[in-house]
Amino acid sequence: MLDKKYKTIKPEDVKLTEFTQTAGCAAKIGPGKLAEVLSHLEKINDENLVVGLDTSDDCAVYKVRDDLCLIQSLDFFTPVVNDPYTFGQVAAANSLSDLYAMGSDPLLALNIVCFSDCMNQDILVEILKGGADKAKEAGCLLVGGHTIQDDEPKYGLSVTGINHPDKIWANSTAKVGDVIVLTKKLGVGIVNTAIKGGMDNQKLFDEVIKSMSTLNKYAKEACDGLDVHAATDVTGFGLCGHALEMAKGSDLTIEIDSKNLPIFEGVEEFVNLGLVPKGAYDNRNFIRNDVKISKNVSSFVDDVVFDPQTSGGLLIALSEDDANKLVKKLHESGQVGNIIGKVKEKADHFIEVI
Repeated sequence: MLDKKYKTIKPEDVKLTEFTQTAGCAAKIGPGKLAEVLSHLEKINDENLVVGLDTSDDCAVYKVRDDLCLIQSLDFFTPVVNDPYTFGQVAAANSLSDLYAMGSDPLLALNIVCFSDCMNQDILVEILKGGADKAKEAGCLLVGGHTIQDDEPKYGLSVTGINHPDKIWANSTAKVGDVIVLTKKLGVGIVNTAIKGGMDNQKLFDEVIKSMSTLNKYAKEACDGLDVHAATDVTGFGLCGHALEMAKGSDLTIEIDSKNLPIFEGVEEFVNLGLVPKGAYDNRNFIRNDVKISKNVSSFVDDVVFDPQTSGGLLIALSEDDANKLVKKLHESGQVGNIIGKVKEKADHFIEVI
């Protein structure tokens, strides 16, 4: 239990990550355990359910009428940063990302809050302010929520949007000949592990916090006028895990070029120090039979491609011509945009890292 003294400590003096065992999307239940649990649930069949559990997509999509779909998702996690306001921003950006990964805009959101009544309530106020400001930036109405008492703080959003059925992006519709664009740098889970471990690299930490706080709204908007074939966002299951969902859903192979991966500078040093989150090993162990890593791939990149990301970028499959246009638009607006691979006919492995 938390000590009553935390009721008297100012928000700026509390280190939120001290109250967590795991941080951000690394707090997810491992993909293997999750798959085992879900395997016992009855499959849902409904002619209006456009996207359900079958392809592990980012949102559920339900057709209300021929020209309108309802899109719904939720996400919440433990603190990845110590500042309450920033934690609220990161958690909200991560929750809103699922809608952007479906090619849609969030319309309504509800807070999901776990918080100890032994902590100063001003800390929670700052968390909620951060989430509210990020929702406002997204043009999304934050209209309530639900709270429970919990010694380990957690925060996120339940998010709803609408779109035309023909404009929904799925993760299962990539095509042979597509190339893959990634819109944020990798290594977030490793850096967050370093933060929790007390490492000192404030410039890198600030860069990662800015990335986690950035809405994928802007990457999604850069796709306007382009023909996106498939998309997802890269979060807790890592680059290979979410690329695998796209490859399996499309029944194709995705080849990832390790030389083109955008990785935060400084991540290699942390990997060499052993600061790799447990979630990365869980991710690797669960999908190891579906992923082939070339022998010439550096050992630190081998860890990065399984690293659980918090509020990571969009992973977008589209033609090479459109991909080049997208990367140009992203760079012109100051965003990350790298062509990291291509889609091929199904081979022996769904994912090949070269």
